[in-house]
Amino acid sequence: MKKEKRKEWIAILDFGSQYTQLIARRIREAKVYSEILPYSVDLEKIRQDPPKGVILSGGPASVYEVQAPVCDKKIFELGIPILGICYGAQLIAQFSGGKVVKTSQAEYGRVNIILDNQEDIFYGFPKETDCWMSHQDLVEALPLNFKAIARSENTKVAAMVNKEKKIYGIQFHPEVTHTPLGKKIFENFLYKICQCKPSWNLESFIEQSVKGIKEKVGKGRVVAGVSGGIDSLVAAVLTHKAIGNQLYCIFINNGLLRKGEAEEVQKRFKDNFKIDLIYVDASERFLKRLKGVSDPEKKRMVVGEEFIRVFEEKAKDIGKVEYLLQGTLYPDVIESISLEGPSSKIKSHHNVGGLPEEMKLKVLEPLKYLFKDEVRKIAKKLKFPEEVIWRQPFPGPGLSIRVIGLADKEKLDILREADEIIKQEIKKNNLYKKVWQSFGILLPIKTVGVMGDIRTYDFVLALRIVNSSDGMTADWAKISDKILGEISNRIINEVKGINRVVYDISSKPPATIEWE
Repeated sequence: MKKEKRKEWIAILDFGSQYTQLIARRIREAKVYSEILPYSVDLEKIRQDPPKGVILSGGPASVYEVQAPVCDKKIFELGIPILGICYGAQLIAQFSGGKVVKTSQAEYGRVNIILDNQEDIFYGFPKETDCWMSHQDLVEALPLNFKAIARSENTKVAAMVNKEKKIYGIQFHPEVTHTPLGKKIFENFLYKICQCKPSWNLESFIEQSVKGIKEKVGKGRVVAGVSGGIDSLVAAVLTHKAIGNQLYCIFINNGLLRKGEAEEVQKRFKDNFKIDLIYVDASERFLKRLKGVSDPEKKRMVVGEEFIRVFEEKAKDIGKVEYLLQGTLYPDVIESISLEGPSSKIKSHHNVGGLPEEMKLKVLEPLKYLFKDEVRKIAKKLKFPEEVIWRQPFPGPGLSIRVIGLADKEKLDILREADEIIKQEIKKNNLYKKVWQSFGILLPIKTVGVMGDIRTYDFVLALRIVNSSDGMTADWAKISDKILGEISNRIINEVKGINRVVYDISSKPPATIEWE
């Protein structure tokens, strides 16, 4: 939808850091609107709607490399405060006449820094503080009119400033939780340096979103793919507020759902939302398409393409339909297409990367600039029932990517039963709202076991339980041995086809939450 000029916002230029999206979150947590743009953004776009500040993200490249990503140098002439983080700080130094070199002593992890003053960006800080470093390059020579304002044992320029131009560079990552005072750095930059007010709120988003959908769609018709999850439901309710009966919600049973989910979603719609729901059982069709497909990216593409094909067929029954509504979120966009920047593509999401190129419907994505916790807050404001608001995230390709390798009906049924037990035990122990996700992954290996006096040779189930605020970073949950034991015992005793359960203790990064 066409964007109105934002009153106050912060532009974040993405140079490929795995933490860029966290920067956006930290800014929004400070109640200032932020958007991530590709580093190569046309400067004219920024001039047309000037942000109150610009943040240059980190990135995996070295600024002295020939193919290093660089933004338009004229951004430093706009008179807008700038904060460079890691690669962004080095880019500021390189552009301004300083010298960046590869260090013989790289810094990774928690590092103590000494501050030369407690002003501006370090206002209210102690003389020393911990931060999270992740670099092998450093600023060896400061540019003209810059001075160092922080240092570490191995980095003489841990932070620098050109006070006159309000340009700051910091070598560490304030956006990660491992930098304890990182939040305060952002608040100082936003409130003291950029003169922002903490005024961005989700009430204004709801109002602007409904208005924008109405303007974009006009008298056209929209089909929505709803899954029962909070993202698609919030998108549907906002769109229904805007265009009423021009919206047609379609729920497709793709055979990759959790146990009882098809019935549960239909009941939820009937009981809580005044929106008609079209139910389509296409389970056999999806499973047929997935036959012989073991590559995870191909699975996502197959599921995404088949969704669109079903939607297009149903749209013909409805009549002329112009738009496909999707509950795409900001992390989906970032992980799938890396915002046209240099970030590594992590995986395709079915609602971003799996759309066929020749698709006839135009895509409507009212939530594409929101994070999951923001969507939950909107759902609360829209008075959604608690079980919808706190429903754990579920991937678009469903259980197909939780069965590693080939996903046939037999394996999916085994996983469904195990997944139901996990959900029951997590809820029984009052952990469902406390953890981000809890689920099982069926592994493509079998191991020897003994059931009674009989030798078994069955599948291994990996149990995955993580804590997160938005799914972009996550830590494995420290669940008690007793609960883990109960889950394992029930699965092994009650689910035919599994004789071993293992617990995944990997964090994201370096692992992802889903295995595929």
